[in-house]
Amino acid sequence: MDILDIARTRVLRDGEGLDAEQVLECLRLPDDRLPDLLALAHEVRMTWCGPEVEVEGIVSLKTGGCPEDCHFCSQSGVFDSPVRAAWLDVPSLVRAAKETAETGATEFCIVAAVRGPDRRLMDRVREGIAAIREEVDINIACSLGILTAEQAAELAAMGVHRYNHNLETARSHFPNVVTTHTWQERWETCKLVRETGMELCCGGIIGLGETKEQRAELAAQLGELAPDEVPLNFLNPRPGTPLARYPLVEGREALRTIAAFRLALPRTILRYAGGRELTLGDLGTREGMLGGINAIIVGNYLTTLGRSPEQDLELLADLKMPIKALSSTL
Repeated sequence: MDILDIARTRVLRDGEGLDAEQVLECLRLPDDRLPDLLALAHEVRMTWCGPEVEVEGIVSLKTGGCPEDCHFCSQSGVFDSPVRAAWLDVPSLVRAAKETAETGATEFCIVAAVRGPDRRLMDRVREGIAAIREEVDINIACSLGILTAEQAAELAAMGVHRYNHNLETARSHFPNVVTTHTWQERWETCKLVRETGMELCCGGIIGLGETKEQRAELAAQLGELAPDEVPLNFLNPRPGTPLARYPLVEGREALRTIAAFRLALPRTILRYAGGRELTLGDLGTREGMLGGINAIIVGNYLTTLGRSPEQDLELLADLKMPIKALSSTL
């Protein structure tokens, strides 16, 4: 039976995600089947998630100097990267949250380049959240690395709405990308987040040298974890990192991956994240929005430039996709 016929029944009709073998079949579809795959993924998105798009902005509270050796990351202190360690002050954090809210975004994510938060970072996050809440009506998310149970509970008590901790890649490929911590440690942090009642944001990066089989493996592992949000990044090779000379993911391959992940995760917020500007460009970004994506990060990323918020908001208006209202996310 054709994989798209299987998906129409299993995913579109029943709302059940594809398994790893079925995702792999989608990833192996030839280019002439790509329009059909994208159309089905869009129909699944509209059926199980609706037309609304969740908009988010992110800011780095603590940049660079991270002790971990994630081979794709210019914030690692292990590699000869141009990014240097720096902290953002609380007034700047509040200003960034205001600018994010002015785009219509409902989510503002505070990120730190660390293995996991120490007491200084937890106190700075607490101070920042309190200051933001006094001036801005927006959900606050955090991405602070590997957590203990006590830290997860503390963040939940601060009112953190969603916590981001990506698996990054399939379990079988992870040791080729990171050696200073394990995939299992990431998985355990994701489970802690769920146990505290925070929403879980967990995705990965496409283009880390993984095979199609490993992309399908990652999709299935995310399906098992069932995060509220899955950010899809595409590798933007950074100078000084071990992956600096890796090629960009080809545009059609990126779109095929987006659609396949939507069919694996029919009810999930599937978010455009880093690297889409290089991998897909303007036209591809539009095609992805019509191929399963229902959330975007607007503005710049942590160490790389993104599209202007105005460009993305104009695209959403042109596609007649409403921005998700804050009241429905609280």
